[in-house]
Amino acid sequence: MLALSSICQWGIFTTPALAENQHLPAPVAGSFSIAVIPDTQSYHPADGELANPIFSDHVSWIVKNQEKQNIVFASHVGDIVDKNIDEHWTVAQQCMDQLHGILPYGISVGNHDMTKSGDSSLFQKYFPAERFADCDWYGGCYTPQTDSGAISGDNANSFQLFSSSGIDFVFLHLECNAPDDVLAWADEVLQAHADRCAIITTHMCLGPLQHPKSNRDYTDAPKGRMQWTKIHEERGNTAEEMWNKCFRKHANLFMVCCGDQSRSHSLHEVAQGDHGNQVHQLLCDYSTGWLRLYRFHPAQNRVEAWTFLPTDEVLCAGTKHVPNVAGHQFEFEFPADFAGRP
Repeated sequence: MLALSSICQWGIFTTPALAENQHLPAPVAGSFSIAVIPDTQSYHPADGELANPIFSDHVSWIVKNQEKQNIVFASHVGDIVDKNIDEHWTVAQQCMDQLHGILPYGISVGNHDMTKSGDSSLFQKYFPAERFADCDWYGGCYTPQTDSGAISGDNANSFQLFSSSGIDFVFLHLECNAPDDVLAWADEVLQAHADRCAIITTHMCLGPLQHPKSNRDYTDAPKGRMQWTKIHEERGNTAEEMWNKCFRKHANLFMVCCGDQSRSHSLHEVAQGDHGNQVHQLLCDYSTGWLRLYRFHPAQNRVEAWTFLPTDEVLCAGTKHVPNVAGHQFEFEFPADFAGRP
């Protein structure tokens, strides 16, 4: 069963001040931001070469606005590529290279980024743990004990450590439908850093509860933590299983970010962990250029979610699947026990 203390599908935490803005506002003193890059599957030929202008625009905006927006971390929700081939991975690497050495970041491996059996060899080729060897914020990755590492190995599951405004974070990036051995490792990481505010990005979390049987089910069927898988065959865990086996047990877990559902665009649910902590589950998957920024206001114990176009910073006022502006511009509580720390 879903352990939901409340379901925030847009309106509950939205304030009129957020909804009235037409452009991304400037940050206020004492705030900082985490950028979340939605699925980047739009690869097209350009001038005879393969390109992904949406992906490039997202990363370029983050780099150019790092200081202005006080962006302290960037997370990619997965489906980095459309086709799991070298040509797409080369472009993806070039896009993410813009961030490298500029600010901490992590990447979740999506279903398009590996085979159905969970082989993420090409992701590991272009984004190996070795790439982050000189990054002091890189915490490490899961190392499988029984195989070559093609499945779940070499940075397919990783964690990052960073701090801002006196708040220490641990940020895990878990592959789509992470198996039990990966979740056991995630348990160890979260327990080892129980004094840090924890955020997880994993590709599949919110969406149609049951595996859609028709195209209409992707938009109209009941939604929440998904109870079906795409990857790792019988070893793969559904989003509901990942919650019950791992996520709900950790008092320091605050957010779970995800993508995967381009026919949902944006969802926000609040689950209650075993220790009474509220866990904000946040889906963003637009595929049309919208970028998501989470702006933290520790002194006010709140977080603002802003969804905008990097090209002109116009805010999303609604989409085909989420016509209400409150589905894209909203705010929610930040735990006072983390925000209040010196």
